[in-house]
Amino acid sequence: MAYLTLFLTAFAAATLLPAYSEILLGGMVAQGYALFWVWFWATLGNTLGSVVNGLIGRQVDRFKHKRWFPVSEKQLENARNRFNRYGQWSLLMGWLPIGGDALTVIGGIMRVPWLNFVVLVGIGKGVRYAIVLWIVLYASLP
Repeated sequence: MAYLTLFLTAFAAATLLPAYSEILLGGMVAQGYALFWVWFWATLGNTLGSVVNGLIGRQVDRFKHKRWFPVSEKQLENARNRFNRYGQWSLLMGWLPIGGDALTVIGGIMRVPWLNFVVLVGIGKGVRYAIVLWIVLYASLP
């Protein structure tokens, strides 16, 4: 049940919902849960949450002309231009606490092929959680 909770928390943290999976991850490590499975479920949940962002991004063109849409055409164009500067490789930075979610939405807007999207985002998220695990383990040393 704890791994499912970690998966769901990491999933929510990758979307625009306010959630912090690192706290739960640290607690699970302190309780002796298997490091690989903690890393795996956090990475998988966070990556799949970013896929939701990508799906949302793929729908932007359908709604961008609606009055209620929160982003202007100029802002969308600026985001596209910034994304094009580094291309789909920028999805490796989808783990960033500020701007990472937006990158994955823009990756959807730019219609990055799904395999590339998932692999690049997954690598970034996996490295991030590996670093978080390392910090938690290092901090818990006597």
